[in-house]
Parts: sequence; structure tokens; C-alpha cells
Amino acid sequence: MNGLRAALVCCVIACVAAVSAPGATAATPGWTVLPVPPAAASPVTVSDFAARGPGEGWVTGYEHTADGLCPMLYRWDGKAWSRDTTFPGAGDPGWLGKARFVGDELWILHNNRAGEGEILRRSAGEWSVLALPQTLRVYQDFTAVPGAAWVVGEDDTGLKVLHYDGSRWTTQSPPDGVHYVMGITARTADDAWAWADTDTGPAILRWDGTAWRDAKVALPANGNVHTILLEPSGRATIGGSQYTENGGRTYLMTWNGHSWRTTYPPLGDTYTEAMVRGPDGALWLPMRSDRAFQSKYARVNGARTTFSYGPERTNAIDVKPLALATAGATLLSFGTVEVYGSKPKLMSERLGG
Repeated sequence: MNGLRAALVCCVIACVAAVSAPGATAATPGWTVLPVPPAAASPVTVSDFAARGPGEGWVTGYEHTADGLCPMLYRWDGKAWSRDTTFPGAGDPGWLGKARFVGDELWILHNNRAGEGEILRRSAGEWSVLALPQTLRVYQDFTAVPGAAWVVGEDDTGLKVLHYDGSRWTTQSPPDGVHYVMGITARTADDAWAWADTDTGPAILRWDGTAWRDAKVALPANGNVHTILLEPSGRATIGGSQYTENGGRTYLMTWNGHSWRTTYPPLGDTYTEAMVRGPDGALWLPMRSDRAFQSKYARVNGARTTFSYGPERTNAIDVKPLALATAGATLLSFGTVEVYGSKPKLMSERLGG
């Protein structure tokens, strides 16, 4: 019995070392394939992945058809993926952008066949439409929380920040010197963050319920911002790239409520827009894989960065996880896979569960 216990302990230690050592590449740690019904047209663009618990997740995007863009929506019910075509405008030209859960509702930014922006809302299995106050030439980003929603973009007069307070839309003014807002996210109606291009370069803006102000975040020199991940605890993580004489490198900045800490994990020049906080408490990012037949993921836990590969896919020449979401105790991935001799198809993978 003692010999068996010792063997088991050694096995556990070896497994932990394999996945926890800085810069380690782990064997496939439980990633499994989830079948996805095929898209009607190819190629496809994946916009966003929003999940609420283990039994509900939504992926938005659009197909590139001969007649233009067509909106695409897939639903995860905890067991399988299915395509949803019940939303308003599902069969018309257009596209779907960011998706957010607002209380018991799902909100999705939709550009319809007329080029008009609107918010699709799903509650108790029924869809409704919240129209925007004006048509924009560019719909750059969208976010929503209970009591507030924002859409940022441009019309012919320049930058527009549209704000919804639960009853009406208004136009908000960014700080002087802001030329373009690249992205926006929010924790509450009185705590929203945006990343923007300004007179002095990239900057972080923050809404405090009264006005947008420069958050005075000292971003790395010669860098840009890809995303901001806000968490209920108050923690915030900025992901971006910095350009150096040796090429690009990824940086992460973490706010603990008092100060910022900047790190440069060994991720190369990975785009961090799909970064999520996993069920294990670590940050997870999809990466460009060095194996044509497998996806690749990075796990960043403090100073430790580890890597894992998805399942091997026969005859695949390019596997691209494009969006991640935490669904209960599982991590879900959604993207595309290209098999030799065919066009890219949708794919999904799961870690845990």
C-alpha cells in the first residue's frame, strides 16, 4: 500500500511540474473536440463569444457570401452547438458584433441590411430590437451592463460615443484630443473603460458615471491596446503589443485596485483580444500554433506561462481558435479549421467538463 501511495504521489508531482513550469509546453490537458454545425458559406468571421454558466453560450459573427455579409449566431446549451436563425434579420444581409449578458437578457450589436445599427435583445427565449438613435458609418464596439449600454464608432462628423441609460440614448463627449475609440467595456453603469487613439498616442479612458476622463495609465512606449478585461473583484487587465527593435512582444498590465503591474509573458506578438479569465483563475489566450494540425493555447498564471495543444486533426493545415469563454468549470474555444483541399470550417474545443 505504501509503495502504491508513493507511486501516486510521484505521478501527481510529475503532472503538476509538466503544466506549471515557466514556459513549459504541456501535453494536451483534456482538450476535446465539440462538433459544430457547418456554416452556410465560407469564409466566416467570428466576432465574440459570451457565456453564462455551463449551459448557455453564444458565438456571434458573419459569413462572407457572394451577396455580401450574412449574420451568424451559434448557441451552446451545455451539451452541443446549434445554429440560431430565430433572431430578427437572420436571413438578411448584415453582421453580428459583440455580445453581452445584461441581467437575464442577451444583448448583441447588429448591423442590419440597411446598414443601421441596433441591439438585439433575447429574454425568455424571445427576441426584441433596441434601435440606435442614429446611423453610424463605422460601428467600432459595443458593451452593456445593467442600467447602461454604449456603442462607439464614427459618422461623417467624426467620433461618436452613444450611451443608453435604460430609457433613452444620448451622445457623450470623450476628453479633448481623442481621435478614435478602438474598444469599450464596462463593469457597472458607473464604471466603464475604453481604449482610444489620442494626440499623444494610445490612452485608457474611464467613465465614472459623470464624465469620460483620461485614466492616466502609463502604457508601454511604442505599444497599442488590444483589450481590457474587467472583473467583479475590481481587478482589471490590459492586453496589448509593444514594438521593439527586436520585433513585437505582448504585454499585460494588471490593476489590483491600487497600482498597475506590467509583465511581458513569453507570448511573442500574440493578439490578446480573446483573453479570458479561466475557471482555474488563470488568464487564457489562443495563440498562433506552431503545429498545423493542432490549436495552441497559453495559460498565464502570475509569473508562470504554460502552453497546451488541442486535439490532433487529421489532414488539418491551419487550426485557429478565435474566441474563448469560461462556462462554469469548463473553458470553451470557438474558431476555424482548414483541412487540406477544403475551405476553413467552424470548430470548437473544450477543456474540462
